[in-house]
Amino acid sequence: MMGAYRPRSFVRLARLGALLVALPRLAQAETEPAPPNPPENTTETPTVSAAPAAPPAAAPSAEPAPSESAPPPPSAFDASTSEPAPSPTAPPAPCDCDGEHGERPSSRVRYELEGIVVRGNTRTSRRVVMRYVPFKPGDIIDVNNPAFELLRYRLLGTGFFREVELSLEKGSRRGQVLLVIEVSERNTIVVNDVWMGLSKDADVQGPDKGQARPLTAYAGLDVAETNLAGTGITLGGAAAFAQYQLGLRLHFLDPAFVGSKWMVAGTLLYNNAHDFFGNARVMQAGSPQGEGELTDYAIVAYKRLGGTLGFGRDLSVSTQVWAHYRLEAIDADYPKAASHQRGFDREPIDFNIIRGKSWLSTVRATLQHDTRDQPFLPTQGWLVTLNGEFSLLPSAVSYNYQKIEAHATHFWQLPWHGDVVSLDLYGGAIAGNAPFFEQFYVGDLSDFLPDRVLGMNFDRRPPPNFLGTQIVEERYGDYALKLLAEYRLQLYRGQRSIYGIDAFAGGGIYALANARTFSDPPTGYSGLARIPVDLTATLGIRADTAVGGFTFSLSNALGFAFTGKGPAAQQGSTP
Repeated sequence: MMGAYRPRSFVRLARLGALLVALPRLAQAETEPAPPNPPENTTETPTVSAAPAAPPAAAPSAEPAPSESAPPPPSAFDASTSEPAPSPTAPPAPCDCDGEHGERPSSRVRYELEGIVVRGNTRTSRRVVMRYVPFKPGDIIDVNNPAFELLRYRLLGTGFFREVELSLEKGSRRGQVLLVIEVSERNTIVVNDVWMGLSKDADVQGPDKGQARPLTAYAGLDVAETNLAGTGITLGGAAAFAQYQLGLRLHFLDPAFVGSKWMVAGTLLYNNAHDFFGNARVMQAGSPQGEGELTDYAIVAYKRLGGTLGFGRDLSVSTQVWAHYRLEAIDADYPKAASHQRGFDREPIDFNIIRGKSWLSTVRATLQHDTRDQPFLPTQGWLVTLNGEFSLLPSAVSYNYQKIEAHATHFWQLPWHGDVVSLDLYGGAIAGNAPFFEQFYVGDLSDFLPDRVLGMNFDRRPPPNFLGTQIVEERYGDYALKLLAEYRLQLYRGQRSIYGIDAFAGGGIYALANARTFSDPPTGYSGLARIPVDLTATLGIRADTAVGGFTFSLSNALGFAFTGKGPAAQQGSTP
């Protein structure tokens, strides 16, 4: 038995001896540092999607910036696809952009911009595209910079292009890249606005006393060439008309005045129109029906002739500031005396305009911030506008007022079917004696009434008054507020003459008031009914086409089914 195990004992002794011999060598090896591991080529090229509908932000990257000796990736910023671009043959070397100050290099991917290439601009001058590019050769660009995404949105917002794609290509030296802007031009003769609808009480005389006024139609069109001869200059005109009313506009915009960074805009206007005053049971001197006869309203006939001239400049890719000067000659005529029923009391009518000839001279400052991804059917981003207008000589003697407005809209794309939700907030205030066409109008706040078209009002209807408040007593006001939420359902997306069709529905609340609303409220209202607020709603279809964007709304037609009445009209009181 012992003889059978002897060979295994010798083997064990041999192994033990070998271990004792190797121990000194292992101890010496532990004291020496291990050689560094060879670098692994783990470079992953970051990409930024710039799909036409809603491009996501650039993908984050943890790679160091390349030095001048490092080769750039073949396409580090590819806007045409959401797939990662091919990895470069060698990883980018660190670029100590702040090495002189001893700071650590950035962990983001950065390259030196060698040049900018514009492709696809067959009609549009390269200078027009370059005006919106915030980069220049020699800049160190970061592929994660949100300015790339905003640049694409800004180019789409010009209306010159149907699609815009951004990408990076290899430069002539290592570490340098070319920014490629590829555009697909759209038709630049566009329809900015089309107005069509029906108005009630637009007949000045009416067929017979006590008979309902017939409905009358109004229409208008605003057309512009937004890229005149490829220069980026906009030249357009608008016309609107209704019964006894006519409005004309001519507008001009140069986004790069004489090749500078300044923008210039101008407008010429002419209005020959009338407006309606009086809440109910109007009495006026010299009425066509006879002295002291009751009518539905009093008429103000007026003419406006003038224009505006403005200068603007970009503060960033998405923000710009404007300053406009405005001068108008006004000629107005209205009854020598008129009164109406306000609540249960009879009061004289304030027409808020000077009889005969007068002048309007103002200066207006505008700040706009626009990060929308599309100008007509946006799916994300903000549109914020701030306005301040102040009267100047010579009109300060006639119309001395100050007006401020704030308008903000935000869009969110939902995770299903490309539907969009938006929230819109508007507010404004006026101090002083502004002419009525500069005051806030109830039809501009309630979707059940037609908006003013080229500054003219075609309708006399009061708002529906769903909440039973004194909103029916307010037609023009010095204070306005509106909050509207809207849901937009995507119906169609295309690439030819029709780019997109969406259905929309929304609802909200608005308020309109003046100084007397609170200091001397009309009789017949109590409690919460003294607050001049009401509900509004909108329903229709929007279509983005090669000739412009169109909105078809049913709210105006639905408004004929609702007629707001004050307490005097409801009880049929006499003057």
